[in-house]
Amino acid sequence: MRPMAEYERPGRQQFDEEIRPAAQPAVLRGLAADWPAVQAARESDEALFSYMRGFYNNQPIRAIVGEPEIEGRFFYNADVTELNFRPVGSPFGPFLDRLLRDREHPRPYAMAVQSTPVPELLPGMELENRIALLGPEVVPRLWMGNATRVAPHYDLMENIGCVVAGKRRFTLFAPDQIANLYPGPFELTPAGTPVSMVDPANPDLERYPRFRDALEAAQVAELEPGDAIYIPFQWWHAVDSLTPVNLFINYWWIGAPDFGSPYDAMLHGLLSMRNLPPEQRAAWRELFDHYVFCAHGDPTEHLPAHARGFLGASPQDLGRIRATLKQRLEEL
Repeated sequence: MRPMAEYERPGRQQFDEEIRPAAQPAVLRGLAADWPAVQAARESDEALFSYMRGFYNNQPIRAIVGEPEIEGRFFYNADVTELNFRPVGSPFGPFLDRLLRDREHPRPYAMAVQSTPVPELLPGMELENRIALLGPEVVPRLWMGNATRVAPHYDLMENIGCVVAGKRRFTLFAPDQIANLYPGPFELTPAGTPVSMVDPANPDLERYPRFRDALEAAQVAELEPGDAIYIPFQWWHAVDSLTPVNLFINYWWIGAPDFGSPYDAMLHGLLSMRNLPPEQRAAWRELFDHYVFCAHGDPTEHLPAHARGFLGASPQDLGRIRATLKQRLEEL
């Protein structure tokens, strides 16, 4: 595995013109170093929790908990019939107290709060701890827990994440490594999209031999409080929280007009095309390459503007496509 590219406290212009167009993961050292939350975390876990309690609005949290036997790895049971952790509800205070109490425990329960919007749980904290790389419309989300491991997975958005407390290791794989990562089922997933069935810390290379190629192409970085990471769209990432108390704040955004979910379109493709005869699948691949991926250039360049219809891609035309598709799906 090779290290990621690193940038020291990049500004908005450098991010928009250099980092993001490269479409490669990047470590953004010191991006959140001036956050009050980071300053408190550097003082102590207790100081950080005291700071956070000042914003808490008494809303219950949703956490996930795994038995000590899973050794912090949120994943499946042995026969992939269910997940190896369970959701629980709790007030925020007792969750923080348990994290502090378990710091010296040799085999604690794996505990995590995941993807909780900061303004809903700790209103006002997002105003004191912000990054200048994105607009205020991008909502920060809180991820907090003890020493846990999350299987390689991908998001359907771009991502900037900031380490507030603890240390985290990120291992990233490009989208073209999907076959080497051995994805799990669609129907049962830890967090939405399929995850890799390979344990990067102890890969079974007899069962998953192509994972060697994924490791050769992987990029890795360790982040400390105040550091951030940029994860491009749909890059697979394994996340290891390395310390007994960890706090991570991330920002997800699409960065493109939202006319429907490509992920849903892919699932519909599985339903409608995957089991067609090979020659029909090949024909559909040509159509997708031509019209969707524009492999041969603009598919409408030979048509006058008024005759391009759906392919003109105006918001009105795309709205009509959505209405037509919705009607067809309801008829299935």
